[in-house]
Amino acid sequence: MFTGIILAIGKISAIERKSGDFRLKIETGKLPLGDAQLGDSIAVNGVCLTAIELGAHYFCADVSNETWSRTTLSEAATGMPVNLELALTPTTRMGGHIVSGHVDGIGKVVEKKPDGRSVRFNIKAPDNLAKYIAEKGSICINGISLTVNEVNGAVFGVNIVPHTLNETTLGDAAVGTRVNLEVDVLARYMERLVKGDAAAKPCSGITEELLQNSGFFN
Repeated sequence: MFTGIILAIGKISAIERKSGDFRLKIETGKLPLGDAQLGDSIAVNGVCLTAIELGAHYFCADVSNETWSRTTLSEAATGMPVNLELALTPTTRMGGHIVSGHVDGIGKVVEKKPDGRSVRFNIKAPDNLAKYIAEKGSICINGISLTVNEVNGAVFGVNIVPHTLNETTLGDAAVGTRVNLEVDVLARYMERLVKGDAAAKPCSGITEELLQNSGFFN
């Protein structure tokens, strides 16, 4: 588990094909690896990866085809900067929100404009994720915990303050940049709970009848 508070910008230094999938070597910059151990989870642009090799300023991780195909890691290139966060501990300050590192889909920056010293981004989410994104709710973008400012269909807006622009890769994002999205885990579980026993049935979507039976309408 993570908080979505980025600790460092790292860099992909090597990409290796390994028996049908991939292994990444990532230079960790100022990420504090002093107490890191093999098997620890490290979020890379919001993707939870397991450290299989650790050095003083780098780690290596295997990436399955599932993760490769469902995240922007498929666009990885040597030298590409990435946001890094170590897994939280019992004493970690929860400065962001609960982030699992399990990417739900890929969004795309559709607008970027200055707003005082901040920058406002509008991002188009995949249609199937739009129902989980709410105004003033939480969203994780490339591993960064952010507050949703407004929602218009599948497009939502976020405001990025100067510190976040300087300390994450969002400062270099432009219109057309694709980003990893993780919706609030509470929204995902709420949908499943609302389904009740119907969740055990294939393709049991949320309908007006289901909401009525669950007491959401008077």
